[in-house]
Amino acid sequence: MDNYGLSTKTISLENLGIKNANVRYQLTPDELHDITIEKGQGVESDTGALAINTGEFTGRSPQDRFIVRDSITEDKVWWGNINIPFDSAKFDALYNKVTDYLSNKEVFVRDSYVCADEDYRLNVRVVTEYAWSNLFCYNMFLRPDESELDDFVADWHVVCAPGFMADPAVDGTRQHNFAILDFTRKIALIGGTGYTGEMKKGIFSALNFILPVDKNTLPMHCSANVGEKGDTAIFFGLSGTGKTTLSADPDRKLIGDDEHGWTNENSVFNFEGGCYAKVINLTEENEPDIFRAIKRGAILENVIFKEGTNEVDFEDVSITPNTRVSYPIYHIDNIQPGSVGHNPKNIFFLSADSFGILPPISKLTPGQAAYYFISGYTAKVAGTEAGVNEPQPNFSACFGAPFMPLHPAKYAEMLSSKMKEAGVNVWLINTGWTGGAYGTGHRMKLKLTRAMITAALNGQLDNVEYKNHKVFGLAIPQTCPNVPDEVLNPRNTWEDKDAYDAKALELAEAFKNNFAKFEEFANEEIMSGGPLA
Repeated sequence: MDNYGLSTKTISLENLGIKNANVRYQLTPDELHDITIEKGQGVESDTGALAINTGEFTGRSPQDRFIVRDSITEDKVWWGNINIPFDSAKFDALYNKVTDYLSNKEVFVRDSYVCADEDYRLNVRVVTEYAWSNLFCYNMFLRPDESELDDFVADWHVVCAPGFMADPAVDGTRQHNFAILDFTRKIALIGGTGYTGEMKKGIFSALNFILPVDKNTLPMHCSANVGEKGDTAIFFGLSGTGKTTLSADPDRKLIGDDEHGWTNENSVFNFEGGCYAKVINLTEENEPDIFRAIKRGAILENVIFKEGTNEVDFEDVSITPNTRVSYPIYHIDNIQPGSVGHNPKNIFFLSADSFGILPPISKLTPGQAAYYFISGYTAKVAGTEAGVNEPQPNFSACFGAPFMPLHPAKYAEMLSSKMKEAGVNVWLINTGWTGGAYGTGHRMKLKLTRAMITAALNGQLDNVEYKNHKVFGLAIPQTCPNVPDEVLNPRNTWEDKDAYDAKALELAEAFKNNFAKFEEFANEEIMSGGPLA
């Protein structure tokens, strides 16, 4: 653990336009924890973690995330309904309003950095209105040593003011909240929302532009861990598919749970210094590492306590299904020193298919790997969003479209090249439903998913018999250690085989319809990786 609270350095925010502020610089986690409670903005759980409520927004607001269109971004960003352009002059005016709002106030400032590999390090200074927002950044960004603070120079700034509300008619925003990246000024500006993930994903989005454009390094929305033999495994997946859970393996060292870079030197490094895990239905039995990480220094978001206690009811989603915890990575015992791994050997694409169609594990060809990476498939479960009454396919290119400023083909080309150079095996894992769709079947047991991944990592699936899925063409192993054979073929788990066949064709059509917008950028090999039917 780093020593904090020893610095006597004082700083001014005048250069940012924030005047006469009471700057609380580089406070310790304990200080930020206590200030939050003293201000009535949080309470302490029975395990010592800080529990806060993020207010109106309990998740990111993708429609309110913008990128300033300027000479740096004009010809490189893939503009559209994901990367929404923002006028440079409007940004300047809004930024000045936010800094005026923060002037003459108590603000919390943290110097940190991202990218564990020193060759890619990006220094970040965070200015937050709330103490608990600053604690989140202590957890999630990398922590410089005390000696590094004396001559710290920020490459980027995060300015976060949840209490500031924009005026859409004047400021150019869609509504009162906003998260805006300016690559010229190198600022992530956030206002009108207390959801902490906007800060984390703002810097992630910046790196997803900087690393491929300036460093020829692939940024990835993935978790990663390392085995005893030094082999690195990468887990791609959207929220709720199991990235954090499956990478927290007692037999492998954790590099990180969400954001990484893959370099030309064939190393994989963590962008972050902590983990941001979903805690819905969390149990110590199923996810012991995450459960035990919820102690003093961790921040629980939007959870409910059991009546009359300070014990979290992890099943209670009355505020949001997106209940979360952030904690510094050292709350996990089994971590990779330096948060860098080498020699990637296996890549897993995680999809929580609530239709119950995709195999629980299948091995992908290079063409299929590119196709499924660009598709970025999972499925929304009924009840998790207003208006979602039955499973719905959800495609997010590169398993992270909301954070990818460049065209998905750019990331896919880089991944395909690196996969071939490194000779990695690529697997599609369905962590979703078996025996039928959501409401009829049940979610795949975590212990079975872990057994399949372990078998793949240990080479136990290298020489078994495979059969191709009739609709998707995916190679399904016919046996797997510690997994019943009948589970491996999803059709076998459905009571109504005709219903399975019909739903499989329907899902294949959804894949094709989604991929239509990428066809002009896809070569013959990639197109051959799609569904057969």
